Amino acid sequence: MIREETQAILKVLRAGYQNFYKGLSKSDADEIIDLWSTMFADDSPKVVVEAVKSLMCTLKFPPTIADVKTKIHDITQPERLTELEAWQTVRRSISYYNATDNFANLPPLLQKCVGSPNQLREWAIMEAETVDSVIQSNFMRSFKAKQAQEIERSMLPESTRQLISGLSEKLSIMGGK
Repeated sequence: MIREETQAILKVLRAGYQNFYKGLSKSDADEIIDLWSTMFADDSPKVVVEAVKSLMCTLKFPPTIADVKTKIHDITQPERLTELEAWQTVRRSISYYNATDNFANLPPLLQKCVGSPNQLREWAIMEAETVDSVIQSNFMRSFKAKQAQEIERSMLPESTRQLISGLSEKLSIMGGK
């Protein structure tokens, strides 16, 4: 989103929350515009506008950047697996003989939670009661945490995601020495 688009969105916020923006100096307004332009640089202006408008319908105070990022995520990614749906998908994939193929067919987030095809094999030879209680509980907890991490990561600016990826690669290379 470019500066002019950001200004237009912030004008809407100023009109909707007049008391909050009353007495704002030119330099303060410029700082806010610069920050919002940076934080939403990778987002579609139309989506940001819709997120802001929908938040204005429910919030008594101006939305924060985090509020808007969360709403953008909700608008652009409305279909998310629940913990139980994720477990049911994995449960159907548990197999000793087809573990590699079944693992490959899982969505990437579920692959991260399971870890490897060998994990599916190990679960296949366990007692069903253990899989359907302890393993299910642990998986669902892990899925919830990983899903929250993925959502949070998706809301970061692209420059921050690239920095994290670069640091992760550097650390994995250093760890491999």
